[in-house]
Amino acid sequence: MRISILGLEDERFNRPLQLIANLFFEESQIVQSFEQAADLQIQFELQAAEKSIFAAAELKDGNGAIHSAEYQKEWLPFDTDKEQFKQVKNAVSHVYVTVLQDFTGITQKWGILTGVRPTKLLHKKVQEGIPMETAHQQLKADYLITDEKIELMQQIVNRQLSVIPDLYSLRKEVSIYIGIPFCPTKCAYCTFPAYAINGRQGSVDSFLGGLHYEMRKIGAWLKEKGIRITTVYFGGGTPTSITAEEMDMLYEEMYASFPDVEHIREVTVEAGRPDTITPEKLEVLKKWNIDRISINPQSYTQETLKAIGRHHTVEETIDKFHLARSAGMNNINMDLIIGLPGEGTEELTHSLDETEKLMPESLTVHTLSFKRASEMTKNRDRYKVADRKEVEKMMNLAQEWTASHGYVSYYLYRQKNILGNLENVGYSLPNQESIYNIMIMEEQQTIIGLGCGASSKFIDPVSGKITHFANPKDPKSYNDGFEAYTNEKIKILDELFSENGTPA
Repeated sequence: MRISILGLEDERFNRPLQLIANLFFEESQIVQSFEQAADLQIQFELQAAEKSIFAAAELKDGNGAIHSAEYQKEWLPFDTDKEQFKQVKNAVSHVYVTVLQDFTGITQKWGILTGVRPTKLLHKKVQEGIPMETAHQQLKADYLITDEKIELMQQIVNRQLSVIPDLYSLRKEVSIYIGIPFCPTKCAYCTFPAYAINGRQGSVDSFLGGLHYEMRKIGAWLKEKGIRITTVYFGGGTPTSITAEEMDMLYEEMYASFPDVEHIREVTVEAGRPDTITPEKLEVLKKWNIDRISINPQSYTQETLKAIGRHHTVEETIDKFHLARSAGMNNINMDLIIGLPGEGTEELTHSLDETEKLMPESLTVHTLSFKRASEMTKNRDRYKVADRKEVEKMMNLAQEWTASHGYVSYYLYRQKNILGNLENVGYSLPNQESIYNIMIMEEQQTIIGLGCGASSKFIDPVSGKITHFANPKDPKSYNDGFEAYTNEKIKILDELFSENGTPA
């Protein structure tokens, strides 16, 4: 679909216009000029007055049919050009989505939103003291979010504040993410740092030496400043890809280096690949009082696992779940992915039936996303996936199943190129929610990333301004420069907490 855009000369509109077009059309191209050969022509009008912004759009298709929309909004206070442009962009997006919905007959349930964290919008309104009904009206009017998705947002915000009553006052604490960049194999949909561990023992040894260094240095800084840790999350890759002995030394380092480990609210270790779980590794986890882990089937259809590059069997997933249970793992998360190649409602029903036999404490339901650098995206013709209607049926099926089995939604996030423009939702049984998942999604505190591919998000305790810093994704680059990356993070932390004072 080639779309000719008129009336918007600012190049900053190009990406948001393209992202929205992608919600409606599998392949689209935006052209900022008049083209006779374009499939659609959209003429925009913008008027920025002293008190309000006005936007209008007129879409003309190849048959000469016209769809039009107008939107006017009072300016919100802004201090920078970036903040002003965001309001203009939202006004343009509002009329753009409206005319495309009229033209295609497709309703975008998330409206103009293409970002990852929609619930942050509702949290902001709660913090501002806006009544719930008014907040919902504003979300619907400003962003075109449907009632269904607003209700989902409200359920999640309510749950999060129930789980973490002091959510809005945790900015003077931090959480820690520890990235282990190794897996048995790399899944076709994955873009995380995940290097096949076989034959890489030298890289693993060097990486772990750097990771231990980061943990010691960051832990010493936290102790010196009197800053507490809320949660620790071992991700990757698959953290249980390393040996039991290496895991043991890693958790010993955590207890030696980090402040007041006994009072950290939650420590999670992703054991996502069942083929990495052994009795010895479970024994190590129990030794260090870690009982929250993930064991991720993704699907209970063997042909699907083979197609996406997961070299374990369905039976192995079930067996390792029972093994973890018998070893004392009392809070197990499992992931399912909606829309994997060749799967529809029948396959998802089977996966949910198998989940019912296990009843993990939490279940994260992902919708497949074609991530730009993944094997699946590079070879998209080889992977046949369900259409929009089927994916929506699958999501509804997952929602109905979780509700009927006592699970409550407690966090969500969205991704670019996600099937059906839907979302990923974390469900849990009561009091089994992951605090870390809430913290990473709602961006209420600094999260320090340690290890290969780990991203840090430094959040100003007063203004909420976010500063990003990422360690390199490949082990060699990490091994060559972990001291420099650690020093850079400490420098940012010094500036952040010295300006705002440290906790008493």
